[in-house]
Amino acid sequence: MLVGIIPNPYEERRRRMANRKRNIQIKFYVTEEEKRLIDEKMVQLPTQRYGAYLRKMAIDGYIIYTDTADIKAFTKELSAIGRNINQIAKRINAGGPAYQDDMDEIRERLDEIWQLQRHILSSQR
Repeated sequence: MLVGIIPNPYEERRRRMANRKRNIQIKFYVTEEEKRLIDEKMVQLPTQRYGAYLRKMAIDGYIIYTDTADIKAFTKELSAIGRNINQIAKRINAGGPAYQDDMDEIRERLDEIWQLQRHILSSQR
């Protein structure tokens, strides 16, 4: 008959967990596609541990914010210009006359497109 203290296999683990430097756990869920992307990016770094990689990215990574207000405005203007040009094209295709004023308007609208594009490109620098 054996008498004595029966060792608890979880006691050593609990003791190590209590002495951890990082003692707060954060959990989150990802989709299969997000997991695949994380795995692809992890290959670029010399680590195979998710915790180390995710901690490094959360602390030292950076967020790229792109202000898309100019692009949205450009898209709205471009749609309006496209509608005007389509109206002119429908009239001409239906056998209506092609007026010089219509051609001038198309040129003006194309100039507007180029001006908007130059404005967007110059503001992105």
